[in-house]
Amino acid sequence: MLPRIEGRIQVLRGLKVMIDADLAELYGVPTKALNQAVKRNAERFPPDFMFQLDAAEKVEVVTNCDHLSKLKFSRSLPYAFTEFGAVALANILASSQAVEMGIYVVRAFVRLRQAASLHEDLAKRLAEIEQKTERLELSHDTFSRNTRNQLRQVFEAIRELTMPPDPPKRPIGFVTTEDKKVGKGKALKG
Repeated sequence: MLPRIEGRIQVLRGLKVMIDADLAELYGVPTKALNQAVKRNAERFPPDFMFQLDAAEKVEVVTNCDHLSKLKFSRSLPYAFTEFGAVALANILASSQAVEMGIYVVRAFVRLRQAASLHEDLAKRLAEIEQKTERLELSHDTFSRNTRNQLRQVFEAIRELTMPPDPPKRPIGFVTTEDKKVGKGKALKG
C-alpha cells in the first residue's frame, strides 16, 4: 500500500517540495542511492528543481512530519525536490517503479496546485461579497436616514395643514366704523 503522496508534499522556502527520503521510498530505492544518482547528474537539478535543507529546516521537517523522525539523527542534511525535480529524479533512476511513481507524484503536485487555486478563488469571492455587503449596508443606512428625514418633513407639513387656522385677532383699542371701512378697502386693494 502506497502512502498518500499529497501528505508528503511540504512547503519550504515558499515552494511545494518532497524530501529525498519520501521520494526514495516512493521510487523504491535507498535514500543514499537516490542522492548518489542526483550527484552524478547534478546538471539536471538546478536550484528551482532541488535544494538542500539547512539545519533549521531539517529540525522543522522532523518536528512536523512524524514519518521523517529518523532524519533527526542523520548527520547529513536532506534534499528537497520540487515537482520538476521529482520528475527529473524519476527519469534518472529509470526503474519502472520510479517512472510510474513519478507520474503519481506529478499528479499529486497538480492536485495541490488546483486545490490552492480553488481556495484562492473562494477567498477572493468571499472578500468581494463582504465588500458588497458593507457597501449595501452603508447605502441602506444613508437611504434609511434620508427617508426618515423626508418622512419627518412630510408629517410636519401634514400636521400644519390639518391644524385649524388661528382665529382672526381683534385689533386692540377703539375701532371706528371708518377704520373698519379703510381696513376692508386696504384688503380689497392689496
